[in-house]
Amino acid sequence: MFDRLSAYAPQALAVLRIVTGLLFVLHGTQKLFGFPATEFQPPLMSLFGAAGVIELITGVMIIVGFFTRPAVFIASGTMAVAYWMVHAPGNLFPANNGGDAAILFCFVFLYLVFAGPGAWSVNKQ
Repeated sequence: MFDRLSAYAPQALAVLRIVTGLLFVLHGTQKLFGFPATEFQPPLMSLFGAAGVIELITGVMIIVGFFTRPAVFIASGTMAVAYWMVHAPGNLFPANNGGDAAILFCFVFLYLVFAGPGAWSVNKQ
């Protein structure tokens, strides 16, 4: 019964890519433009500002499937750096240091490096 679902794997992969990209863009717009509303809006010329630019640009690329593999590779590395520089120093456990999202983004993006964009992308595999 579940074998029939395999035919929809490229579309499911695309949905994962698009939704993850949308969430990533929101992290970038929050850092850069304060939307959605936040109390933390870093200066553009800071490490957090650079992360916001990366999140916004690669997030849009991921959503539309434009150079997906290079974009997710950069995004994955950004999230690894975010976890180890921002979250891990406070506490090693993600449930305690607020780094759950960074780890999930990192590994979903790393998966997409190998899996490719799936269906509905500007650049085909």
